[in-house]
Amino acid sequence: MAKKALICGVSGQDGAYLARLLLEKGYEVFGTSRDAQISSFRNLRTLEILEHIRLESVAPADFRSVLQILSRVCPDEVYYLAGQSSVALSFQQPMETFESVTIGTMNFLEAIRFLGQPIRFYNAASGECFGNLYQPADESFPFQPRSPYAVAKAAAFWAVANYREAYSLFACSGLLFNHESPLRPERFVTRKIIAAAARIAAGAQEKLQLGRLDIKRDWGWASEYVEAMWRMLQHGVAEDFVIATGEAHSLEEFVARAFENFHLDWKEHVTIDSLLFRPTDIEISMGNALKAERVLGWKPTVRFAQVVDQLVESERSRG
Repeated sequence: MAKKALICGVSGQDGAYLARLLLEKGYEVFGTSRDAQISSFRNLRTLEILEHIRLESVAPADFRSVLQILSRVCPDEVYYLAGQSSVALSFQQPMETFESVTIGTMNFLEAIRFLGQPIRFYNAASGECFGNLYQPADESFPFQPRSPYAVAKAAAFWAVANYREAYSLFACSGLLFNHESPLRPERFVTRKIIAAAARIAAGAQEKLQLGRLDIKRDWGWASEYVEAMWRMLQHGVAEDFVIATGEAHSLEEFVARAFENFHLDWKEHVTIDSLLFRPTDIEISMGNALKAERVLGWKPTVRFAQVVDQLVESERSRG
């Protein structure tokens, strides 16, 4: 019989790509949303997989709702990708961010423990947990979160680690660094930059407003990163893994390459808005994924320049 996978947060970037991957591998895929009756599931439609996924309404913050879906579906694997996913927005909505990430994670862990089923659980942690990094972080690096989002992800990470140790659950976390795709909404800075450059190249008279350009991030490609999630749950032992490219590039480099693709000089079209500066920010962030390569056989193939170029190509195809 086909394996069953439950993806909590299937409508997001990672959820959609993961759903496509699991369908390709022959899984029966269940996807959750807070209200599956009214959600648009735009990303699933874009990937042309919506009709192949069994959609369910689940409130991750409601233990009863979580217990019911697990009892009804009896999944082999659960991927918890839900929760508020924007670092910038987390400064405006710290409590909603913390609750949506941590309570949902705890409810799934506790429900799996309560049911006693051999469910394998994946938690979407984040490279943001590490804070500032002046060398690529591996799994042994201490956490120094610098945003409400990172605090929430760090708390969820330790909940997973505790349930794994205390109750012998197969539960693990993926510490994923930045990963992009055309499925990102424009509130994420990478899509914001690409979309603005495309409009300006088409004749729009506008200025792109950005915050700090000197910050450096480790940018990968989302559809590759979801395979690492799947591989974590196929491993014989539940372990946590850093998923990253190992390279850090500044936002200015990203902007310059994006505008160059449209034959534009970014300096003529970008202004710095101090209101977009975050109260606390990470200067530089990059990860060391050598453990994932050694243990899971996973390593990234899409690097920074290709990430930008592929996002530009996708934007062109939209227009």
